[in-house]
Amino acid sequence: MSTQNLIIYKFNTLYCILEELCLDLNFEITQVDSENSLKEKVNNFNCYLIITNKKYPGLNNQFVFNKSPMNILKLVEKINIEFLKIQFNSQSEVKISNYIIDLNSREMIINNTKLKLTEKEIKTITYLYNTNKPVSIKELEKKVWSYQSGIETHTVETHIYRLRKKILKTFNDNKFIISKKNGYQIN
Repeated sequence: MSTQNLIIYKFNTLYCILEELCLDLNFEITQVDSENSLKEKVNNFNCYLIITNKKYPGLNNQFVFNKSPMNILKLVEKINIEFLKIQFNSQSEVKISNYIIDLNSREMIINNTKLKLTEKEIKTITYLYNTNKPVSIKELEKKVWSYQSGIETHTVETHIYRLRKKILKTFNDNKFIISKKNGYQIN
């Protein structure tokens, strides 16, 4: 996991308090007082949270701390929760071909056009994408549906057919999931 960076923006008092505790915290602390410095810091960090004492429009990953006094342990807990939210949101989107798959909202997105997917459709797409090779029906039955071998079913074929149909209808794309002689693959 990348380093968690806490940026204290225009809030010197809080910076001084947290700086004294920095050895006991699981994030790096930086103080910033100008908008240019803030932009530079944000561009250099992968995982960051900006803590301010008032809401600044246009800032992402911003936590406004305007309720004092507060127990310092409660504050650290709130900061850690904000970092968890940021991590959760950053891991929720997967880029597959030209599409963004939002795992949290279970949507497939391209150019502001969205397609709602089921959990099984998400699992199918991500499994096909992650294997990066044609996947047999038997493998999909086992890995996505948890079926035992030897069961006669057309669940996978039906499911892929319906998923392709949804994608074709919404995005006019009939080449997202392709059939190969030894299985299905994301194109």
